[in-house]
Amino acid sequence: MTESFTTAAVVGAGTIGLSWTALFAAHGLTVRVSDPRPDLAEAVDTALAESAPQLAQQGLDVRDMAGRVHLAPDVAEAVRDADIVQENGPENVGFKRELFTTLVHEAPAHALLLSSSSAICATAFTDELEDAARILIGHPFNPPHLVPLVEVVPGERTGADSVARAVDFYRFVGRVPVVERKEIPGFVGNRLQNALSREAIYLVEQGVIGPDELDTVVVNSLGLRWATVGPFLGAHLGGGPGGYRHMAEHIGMSMQAMWDVLGHPEQGPEQRERLIQAVENSYGSRSYGELAQERDRKQLAVLSALDNASRNVEETRS
Repeated sequence: MTESFTTAAVVGAGTIGLSWTALFAAHGLTVRVSDPRPDLAEAVDTALAESAPQLAQQGLDVRDMAGRVHLAPDVAEAVRDADIVQENGPENVGFKRELFTTLVHEAPAHALLLSSSSAICATAFTDELEDAARILIGHPFNPPHLVPLVEVVPGERTGADSVARAVDFYRFVGRVPVVERKEIPGFVGNRLQNALSREAIYLVEQGVIGPDELDTVVVNSLGLRWATVGPFLGAHLGGGPGGYRHMAEHIGMSMQAMWDVLGHPEQGPEQRERLIQAVENSYGSRSYGELAQERDRKQLAVLSALDNASRNVEETRS
């Protein structure tokens, strides 16, 4: 790392913002949190308490985590001494344009201004700002204190030094940043996720399979594979000794033919309601908290296993 980060501002304390808050504090940063929600103090306390054991399992010292988090009465106070600002507001161009106008004015000149935007590109809400060089996307996957990926997506006017500093920062807090070369709505992760989700919805809509059964298919096949190698390396290995070339030349044509028959779910009001009811029938008997805790335990187990496997590989190579 080429820079010391000491203070972070978290603007917006929903699920993502609270997770960022815990992660930043666990890495020793002073964190100032701003959100108009009336239960901000309670929400922060709950998030820190619930995430502390998970962060400790990742080898972080969480003993004084709560002492490093401070509630700010407004955005200006939150960003006053910040080295980085992580925005987690609504997916609305007008809202982000107004908020980042304030952030540019109120945050120190050296502060990185990062947005957790899930789909909106930075250029869309910085087009009217005089200073857009330090604004870019830092899109996490939920919850960011557990899931390592951060998509770093510069806007058309983002400076190269800001991209490098963002990568440094996310590595500092133990994330895996990937810089994307071109802006595209939804970035990479959500576009891939939505492509699979579209076909999943279609299959349920057509009565081929139920939501819980489809999840079982993914967890016990694609999810398992992609947790270790990803789509392209998986295909390269699927081609055997001939690799991706063999896969593309011998199997690729039959797989490509399937592109023409992939589903287009209708998702009008009636279809959407039927899908919602199907998902609720599958999972509605368990609370959000129970399901989220189970998800997080499993994700931590996968991360721990992958970390151990990586160390074993390195030891074998050496």
